[in-house]
Amino acid sequence: MPTYDVAIIGGGIVGLATAYRLTEQYSDTSVVILEKEDRVAAHQTSHNSGVIHSGIFYEPGSLKAENCRTGKRALIDFCEREGVDYEMCGKVVVATDESEVPELERIEAKGRQNQVDCTRIGPERLHELEPHVRGVAGLRVPAAGIVDYEAVAKALATRVKEQGHSVRTGAAVRDLHVTPSHVTIETPTGAVQARHTVNCAGLYADRIAAMSGQDLNTKIVPFRGEYYELVPERRSLCQRLVYPVPDPAFPFLGVHFTPTVDGRLECGPTAVLAFAREGYGLTDIDWAELREILTYPGFQKLSARHWQKGLRELLQSMSKRIYLRAARNLIPEVQLDDFTAPWAGVRAQALRRDGTLVDDFLIRETDRVVNVINAASPAATSALNIGALIVENHLADRLSDLQASAAVPDEG
Repeated sequence: MPTYDVAIIGGGIVGLATAYRLTEQYSDTSVVILEKEDRVAAHQTSHNSGVIHSGIFYEPGSLKAENCRTGKRALIDFCEREGVDYEMCGKVVVATDESEVPELERIEAKGRQNQVDCTRIGPERLHELEPHVRGVAGLRVPAAGIVDYEAVAKALATRVKEQGHSVRTGAAVRDLHVTPSHVTIETPTGAVQARHTVNCAGLYADRIAAMSGQDLNTKIVPFRGEYYELVPERRSLCQRLVYPVPDPAFPFLGVHFTPTVDGRLECGPTAVLAFAREGYGLTDIDWAELREILTYPGFQKLSARHWQKGLRELLQSMSKRIYLRAARNLIPEVQLDDFTAPWAGVRAQALRRDGTLVDDFLIRETDRVVNVINAASPAATSALNIGALIVENHLADRLSDLQASAAVPDEG
C-alpha cells in the first residue's frame, strides 16, 4: 500500500490549489490527490460562469471576503505566469427599480469595508457604460473579471505532478479508516495510506467528513444553476459582467450576464434544487440522494420559509419564457431566439439542521483529517488563498511534527 504524508480527496480547483500551496511550502512532503472522475476539474470547477469575483457581496470579516480579495490577486498572478486567459472586464451591479436602491447601498458599504474599488452611478452613467442595460442606479466595480477555471485547474495539476507528486483519477473514496497514526483510504484503484488527509470533495464533502468521524450539523444540498449561451451576434449586448441586486435572504446572486474569455456571452444561473448531487439536468434523478435531501430537517425548514422563491426558480428552470423575463429585467431587448445552447452547473451548498444556509467557507478538522465542508462561490476565485489557509492554519503544525520526526536519527 503506497503511503503519503498528505492525501487530498478531490481534484477540483480547491483540492489542486491546496496541493500546489502544500508542495510549494513543504517540498519534501509527499502528496497524492484522489479524484473520482477520469480527469481533474470535472464538476464545480468546470461548470460555473468563470467569474473572477471582486469580493463586494460578502460580509466584512468573513472568510469569503478575506480570501476573495487576496485569492483574486494570487489567481491573476498565477494566470500571468502560466499563460491562462483572463480579462478584468469589470462589473456593474444594477438596481432595476427604486425598491432595490437600499440594498444596493448596503452592498456599496460592504464593498468599501472589504476594500473593493466601487463607484455609485446613476442611470445616465450606467447607459454610457452599458447602453443596453436598464436601471435606476448601479455600482461600477472595475476589479472583477473572467477566466477559464478549468485551464487554471489543469495548470495547477501539471505543476503538482512536475514536483513528483501523484494525481490519481478514477479513485472514488469508498471508505476511510482513521487510526491515531494514519488514515487508510479505500478506492477502486487500491488503498492509499496517508498520515494526514484533506477533504475537498465538494458535492460529497459531508459524506467524506462523516467517514472521518467529524461531528457534522450540516448536509450538502445540491442546487442546479442553469445558463444559456446567447447567439454570437448578441455578444455586443454588454461589455462587462452585469448583475442584479441580489436577494439578501438567499446566497445566490440571481440571473446575470457574463462575457467569457473565448468571446461568448452567457446568461444565468437559476438556483433550483438538483434531484441528484451531480444532477445537471431536470430529469437527472438519484432517488436515494433525493430522499436523503427531502427528509433532512434542514431542507424541510428551508423549504417552508422559501417555498415561493423556490417555486419561482423552478418555473424559471422549466420555462424558457419565464427565464427570459428575469433576463429582461436587466437587458430589456434580449429576445427568446437569442438564447441557445443551455448548460448547467451544480453548486454544493451546506445547509444546517435548523434550515439556515452556511454563508461562509466552512473548514473543520479531526486529529487526522481536515474537512473543507462548504466551499461555494467565490471558492474558485479564492482557491489559491484557501489552499494557503489550509496549509498554514490546519497542516503546518502537523507537517512540522512529521519533519521533526524524520530528522531524529534511528537509534537502532
